[in-house]
Amino acid sequence: MIYSNLLLVGVALACASATLSTSAGAQGDWIARLTDADVALLGEIHDNPEHHMRQAEAIASLAPSAVVFEMLTPEQAKTLSAGVPDRAEDVSELLEWNASGWPDYTMYHPVFIAANGAAIYGAALPRDQVRAAVSGDITAIFGDGADAFGLHQPLDPSEQKAREAMQMSAHCDALPANMLPGMVAAQRLRDAHFSRVTLQALDETGGPVVVITGNGHARKDWGMPVYLAAAAPEVTVRTLGQFEDAPAVDAPFDVTLVSSAAERPDPCLAFR
Repeated sequence: MIYSNLLLVGVALACASATLSTSAGAQGDWIARLTDADVALLGEIHDNPEHHMRQAEAIASLAPSAVVFEMLTPEQAKTLSAGVPDRAEDVSELLEWNASGWPDYTMYHPVFIAANGAAIYGAALPRDQVRAAVSGDITAIFGDGADAFGLHQPLDPSEQKAREAMQMSAHCDALPANMLPGMVAAQRLRDAHFSRVTLQALDETGGPVVVITGNGHARKDWGMPVYLAAAAPEVTVRTLGQFEDAPAVDAPFDVTLVSSAAERPDPCLAFR
């Protein structure tokens, strides 16, 4: 159930980091601020339907050549190569979505419908690689190109400390401290891999490319933009972060939007 756990972590991280910006209604030009870029990273809190409606709106306006999904494996993405069926039930069945641990497919369906006509890429790593990253060498797991994406470089100590603290908070203070470096390493591996798939999509389609991902991967200070800049500094990137509370004025996104909160159980119940 690694993806279910990732969802819980994503919700907790988003709540922990939200501390601003205007609301979506008051920021009518937000999509325009994502244009003129090779890559647009559309962040989300995974189980908030409003966030997916905005992503669908952005895709319809940006008309990307490719859409990369954090939630899909490459094999799942291939099942949509002939197009996205109109009915949510049909797409969910094709993708075997209910076995993935991600939130109910119906809230993602508008995003997939908007992406119909673009090349769809799956960026999800195999589960065994994500698990191995917690205790293994992420450069070896990533394989060729790890240095180009900067995975061989340790994080600045202050960033490492901040990220470990965020992981602890996201896991409701339930993790042993010795697991925290591995959790941060796994997140770095995923950021770098998502970036690799995004650059592949850009190379194969000419762009622009939209990425559907959690806020943590879209943030400019230590998410995908760091790895995209390391491997392909000429590629221009814009980022959207979506929140349920007003984030800090200096939130690390080009655009931030605030929505109403989704109804959900206490994510910490899973750790008790």
